[in-house]
Amino acid sequence: MANANAEMAEVSFRPIELSFPLPKAPETRIHLQLTIQTTSILLFLTTVLNGDTSTAAPLGSFVYALPDRMNPGQTISTPLFTYESSVEFTTRLARLLARKTGKPVYVGNSISFASTGMGGTVEEEMEGFKKVVEVVMDEVRQNEEKGSC
Repeated sequence: MANANAEMAEVSFRPIELSFPLPKAPETRIHLQLTIQTTSILLFLTTVLNGDTSTAAPLGSFVYALPDRMNPGQTISTPLFTYESSVEFTTRLARLLARKTGKPVYVGNSISFASTGMGGTVEEEMEGFKKVVEVVMDEVRQNEEKGSC
């Protein structure tokens, strides 16, 4: 029994790696690595244009957010590392995921919308944001259904 629990814990904390195209720029893909643990979620995001992995992306921002137990509609966040072009997106994403999951969330983000069809408009950024939230929440739900966390 103890061996089975240890094996289940090992499987549930293994990072999930996914890639999907930006909604309005299919040549640009978002790559994510998601680790869902019992007490927290760790998410790393970046973009790649046409599968080109030879160009190194900047580190981006790293933000910690946790749900406010006294006011469930609110979250608290702290940027741990900031990169000017990504800190606002990263903070919004970390706060939303913390509120939706009820868990502390760490988000590292180096997504760039510069190569999108219209050069990174607000609409393109929002489409990408919604798609990331949708994909992450689907993975969290699937993990919960399995009873892994």
